[in-house]
Amino acid sequence: MHATGKTLFQTLINQRGWQDHQVFKRRYEQAARQLAELEGPPSIATATIEKRQFFRYAHGEVRTPQTVARRVLEFMFPGIPATRLLGPAPSGPQPEAPRSGASRGNSLESSEYGLEDVVTMAATESARFAAQAESSNVGPHTLEQMEADIRRIVDSYRNRPVGPSFHEVRALRDRAFELLEGRQPPKYTRDLYVGAGVLCGVLANASFDLGRYDAAETQARTAFLFGEQAGHNGLCAWVRGLQALISYWDGRPADAVRFTESGSGFTPESGTAHIRLESIKARAYGQLGRADDALGALSAADRLTDADELPGGMMAFPPEKQLFYASSTHLWLAGPQHLSDAEARADESVEMFEAAPPERQRLGEMSLARMDLAMARLGRGDLDGAADQIQKVLAISAQRRTESVDRRVGHFTRQLALHPGAGSPVAVGMRESIIAHQERTIAELPPGGSP
Repeated sequence: MHATGKTLFQTLINQRGWQDHQVFKRRYEQAARQLAELEGPPSIATATIEKRQFFRYAHGEVRTPQTVARRVLEFMFPGIPATRLLGPAPSGPQPEAPRSGASRGNSLESSEYGLEDVVTMAATESARFAAQAESSNVGPHTLEQMEADIRRIVDSYRNRPVGPSFHEVRALRDRAFELLEGRQPPKYTRDLYVGAGVLCGVLANASFDLGRYDAAETQARTAFLFGEQAGHNGLCAWVRGLQALISYWDGRPADAVRFTESGSGFTPESGTAHIRLESIKARAYGQLGRADDALGALSAADRLTDADELPGGMMAFPPEKQLFYASSTHLWLAGPQHLSDAEARADESVEMFEAAPPERQRLGEMSLARMDLAMARLGRGDLDGAADQIQKVLAISAQRRTESVDRRVGHFTRQLALHPGAGSPVAVGMRESIIAHQERTIAELPPGGSP
C-alpha cells in the first residue's frame, strides 16, 4: 500500500512502518490482548483485523468502526478518537518516511514514529556484535574520553528530544564496538565492555521511549551480555530493571516480576538499581492485583540504601521517581485509601521534580508523575485538578514525546470518557486539548524533534 494522504490512519501507519497488512495485524492483535488484560472484557483478546477491513480503514471507507475495533484502535493510537483517526489527514507538510542508503542518518531528525528501519537496524547491529564479541582493548586516554561522553549522554538524556540522543548514542556505541574488535592490551577490556553495555542500555531505553519494544528488548539483551562479560553486577541489575520495565509497559506483568527477581540476584544488593527493581516489581504486582506482594515490594524498596556505582543521570533512580512508582502501584490497587495514597505520593513526586534546576529536570518522568496525579484526582472527582496536570503534560510533550507518556494520556482519555462528569465543560476542554495536541504533533513533527 502506498501513502495517498486520504486518512489520518493511513498517515500514521506509514509513519510507523505498519502499512503491510500482516505487520499491522500483529500490532492490532497484540494491542487487543493488552487492552483485554488492562481494561477488559477478556473477549477482546481474540480481536483481529481482516485485510479488506484494513484497506477500508486506510482509504476512508469506514468512519465509525464497531465497538471492539474502536476500542483497539484508540488503544493503539492514544488520545485520537476512532472517528478522527479514520477521517481525513490533517493538512500541512507531513514527515517523510525513513529512506535507506545515504539518507538514513537524517531520518532520525525528521521523524521518530518513522524510525522503524533505523531502530531495527541499530538493534540488529548490536545483536550481531554480541554474537561475536571478543576480548580486546585500547589506551587510557581513549577510555577517559568515552567515559566522559557516556556521562554527558546519560546526564542529558532525560531532558533532550529522543531522536538526536539516539543518533548520538548509536555513533558512540559503534565506536565502542570498533575498539572491542581491536588488539589493544587486555587490562582495559572490562571498562570497554561496561561502556558498550551502558550505551546499548541507553539505546534500549531510547527504543522503548519510541514505542519499539522489540528493538528495546534486543538492545537490552546485548547490554546484559556486556554486563556479564565485564562482571559488572550494577549494570546487570540495571538492565534487568529495564527489561522488567519494558515487560510492564507491554502488558506482561508476570515477565516483569521475573526480570526483577533475576536482577535482585546481582550483588551488592544496594544502590538505586535495586531500589528500582523493587519499585518496578511493586507496579507489576499491582497490575496483577496482588496487593500484599505489591505493598511488600514497596516496603523492600524503602529499606534499601542508595549508594550507586553507575554513571547517574538517566540510570539513577532518585527518591522522586521512587515516589511516583509507588503512586502507580496504588492506582493499580484501587479503592479509596489506595487512591488517596496514590495522590499523596504523586503530588510529592511532582514537587520534588519541579524543585530541580531546569537543566536537570527529568521531563518525561515528571510527566508520568503528573499523569498519576491527574488519574488520582480524576478518581476522586477533582476535574479541575486533573485538567491542570494534563495541560502541563501536554506542554512538555510538545517538546519531548515518549511512548509511555502517550499511553498514559490515552488511558486517561478513556477513563475520562467513563467519568460521571464526562460532559462537563472542564472534561470537554481536556478532551479537546488532547486531540488538538495529537493533531498538531502529527502535522508538525513526531517525537524527537528539536525543542
